[in-house]
Amino acid sequence: MKLFQEFKEFAVKGNMMDMAIGIIIGASFNKVIDVLVKKVMMPPLSLMTDGLNFQDKRYILREAVVNTEGIHTTQEVAIEYGTLFEVTLDFLIVGLTVFIVVKAMNRLRNKAQDTNDTTVTTPKDIELLTKLTDLMEEQNKLLNKTKS
Repeated sequence: MKLFQEFKEFAVKGNMMDMAIGIIIGASFNKVIDVLVKKVMMPPLSLMTDGLNFQDKRYILREAVVNTEGIHTTQEVAIEYGTLFEVTLDFLIVGLTVFIVVKAMNRLRNKAQDTNDTTVTTPKDIELLTKLTDLMEEQNKLLNKTKS
């Protein structure tokens, strides 16, 4: 029963919805990056390398064996390093994009939390904490004067 209550609190607080939205956006973003690499970046790279198709690049460890009737008796065993190259390129693009987005978000958050910056409206919680800090400093000064 307690587990159900904890799950209910988790779902109601919005954490579950935030995670679901993040996963959905991440999956869509992955599709965009996949198309970007395979359909936009790889063709010019293939053209620059005189028609080299990276997806077909592999190191064959064992050839496929086909009998006289055209049936495969043994499958080909190969290391597909071209696919590894494409997936690595996908990863680098996603990593760079996430880095840029996180850096921009951190810059915006730092700018929003700067109490001296008047160009951006300060969030209410930061504004209240700043006022509280100022009041505490003023109270400490008054208490120090009365002790002297």
